[in-house]
Amino acid sequence: MLGRTYIVVFSLLISLPLLHGTTLHLNLTLPGQHPFPEQVVHEVHRKVNASLTRRQMLETTRKDQSSADCLTGNPIDDCWKCDPEWPNNRQRLADCAIGFGQYALGGKGGEYYIVTDSSDDDAVNPKPGTLRYAVIQTEPLWIVFPENMMIKLSQELIFNSFKTLDGRGANVHIVGGGCVTLQYISNVIIHNIHIHHCHPSGNANVRSSPTHYGFRTESDGDGISIFGSKDIWIDHCSLSHCKDGLIDAVMGSTGITISNNFFSHHNEVMLLGHSDDYLPDSGMQVTISFNHFGEKLVQRMPRCRRGYIHVVNNDFTRWEMYAIGGSGNPTINSQGNRYVAPIDRNAKEVTKRVETGEGEWKSWNWRSEGDLMVNGAYFVASGEGVEVKYEKAYSVEPKSAVLIDMLTLHAGPLGVGARDNNLGMWSTGPNGGTSGLGSGPDYTDDMSGRSNPPLSPSCAFAILSFFVSLSSFLFFYINPHLSYFIIKNDL
Repeated sequence: MLGRTYIVVFSLLISLPLLHGTTLHLNLTLPGQHPFPEQVVHEVHRKVNASLTRRQMLETTRKDQSSADCLTGNPIDDCWKCDPEWPNNRQRLADCAIGFGQYALGGKGGEYYIVTDSSDDDAVNPKPGTLRYAVIQTEPLWIVFPENMMIKLSQELIFNSFKTLDGRGANVHIVGGGCVTLQYISNVIIHNIHIHHCHPSGNANVRSSPTHYGFRTESDGDGISIFGSKDIWIDHCSLSHCKDGLIDAVMGSTGITISNNFFSHHNEVMLLGHSDDYLPDSGMQVTISFNHFGEKLVQRMPRCRRGYIHVVNNDFTRWEMYAIGGSGNPTINSQGNRYVAPIDRNAKEVTKRVETGEGEWKSWNWRSEGDLMVNGAYFVASGEGVEVKYEKAYSVEPKSAVLIDMLTLHAGPLGVGARDNNLGMWSTGPNGGTSGLGSGPDYTDDMSGRSNPPLSPSCAFAILSFFVSLSSFLFFYINPHLSYFIIKNDL
């Protein structure tokens, strides 16, 4: 109730008219907002550079081939995945986030909770052993799954603070009503979960803590809804086929990292910011890194209102309207991404200023640094002369987009150790082998049942090195007077 009152009073203050007919302008700072976002940007690049350099050194020397095969150059995965004992040290994951969501603790330091019951029959009085029972508890919990599960929600899954969903080692799907709601909370990690086919629910009572339940109006049908929350990390998930957004972060949410995810089959993919006029979202800070934006996506990857959005080392392989859009003067810092434009000649532009004239948006701080534009893609930058606001937020050189294949190789949920042994669909239930889980679109997504596993990191690196060398030669041969993008290692 305190959080709800805070938002209401804050909203009234920022819109309060003064006696002379002007509007009160406040220097807003959200709890959890980093005072120097460019330092966070620099640290992301430092970690990527260090991880890639270690990978390249081991590949060159071949002194430790097992380590070379494990290291991918992706600093998040390299932080925990090379430890053969990671199943016995799962909470190490909480130390591996990068970017604005790096302070998300999740359930670190708490007890392990094992989900033994995939049912969701009662949103007010959930049974012990169910996922809903775990996420509403007040204490930190690290939530794990002993086997494959399909969890079909009856209503929104409302989290309490300090929770980790850790789907490593199992094939866990969340579908149905809601789906995931993070409202006025902090410190949540969602890792290695398939979230798809989410639809509106509500007009029902739903429990949000052991001591409180309340009436919920109809939800939008987002995959993950982040509302007035901070210190959130969403990593190695797949999201698709939801009614509204796949991920929405609004109403003063900040300190968010969205990394290593696989997005596909959706119209409005990601919304960051409640409205152009909601000033608390000026403190929103989001890192979007190492994600794969795949087939049948239309727009909003993301669509930003206010805030500081760092989009780094992602692979945008599909869009129908645009990739990155915004209004309300957000800062968008695009670095080292690969943008592959669609065939439609009217949709080549990566960016879109939504319902805003050029006279207004030309001062917005939108920057592209080291991005790779493919098939006629182009990024319309803006904001010359306003760099002081973020102290040249775009000035830190990212790792080149030619390394995108390596950095996003394992985007999406991992199987038992790697995505190439993703378990796909299953025919037996989670509790004792009961058959008849069903079939159809609710029971699979576009990451399930890979028949052709991806190349190993060492093989991919060798092939990538060959093509990078070949493309560099052709580039200089055809364009001898142009300079090539050089990456400086910052170790």
